[in-house]
Amino acid sequence: MKSLKLIFTLLIFSLSAYSEGENSKSLPDVIVKDMKGTHVNVKNLSNDGKPMIINFWATWCKPCLQELDEINKKYDIWQKETGVKVVAVSLDDSRSSKKVAPLVKARNWKYEILIDENSDMKRTMNVSNPPHTFLIDGNGKIVYEHNGYSLGSEEDLYEKIKELTSKK
Repeated sequence: MKSLKLIFTLLIFSLSAYSEGENSKSLPDVIVKDMKGTHVNVKNLSNDGKPMIINFWATWCKPCLQELDEINKKYDIWQKETGVKVVAVSLDDSRSSKKVAPLVKARNWKYEILIDENSDMKRTMNVSNPPHTFLIDGNGKIVYEHNGYSLGSEEDLYEKIKELTSKK
């Protein structure tokens, strides 16, 4: 029991260090799964020095689906112009995560899809509810985030991406 308390205490301290410390602007050291069930460490996500979008979504979230559909319509152009990569992180738990792959296939999303069944990534990145979008610069630092979605907000996100790529 004491070892369980120690582990829990260390976990709490590490989470608070992430949210308040020097690393609060970087991707966390958290394991999630891809759609094949392979474990992926989030801190190792990269896009060869180009910007990356991390979008938290869920199969049951209509604004999430709308946002990712709108980005998908422009994704080829965005990639060609800026090299940006989208990583869509599903917050579906183990009961509903089976719906992720069929939904992604039906919507023809070309994104890298990760599944955060235990909400570990969600917690460490202080995501309260989806959709929640982060823009990561080429050095792996979080430079912008927004929560929620309204039609056209993907254009604001793209302006931020262009600002990042024009600085190089």
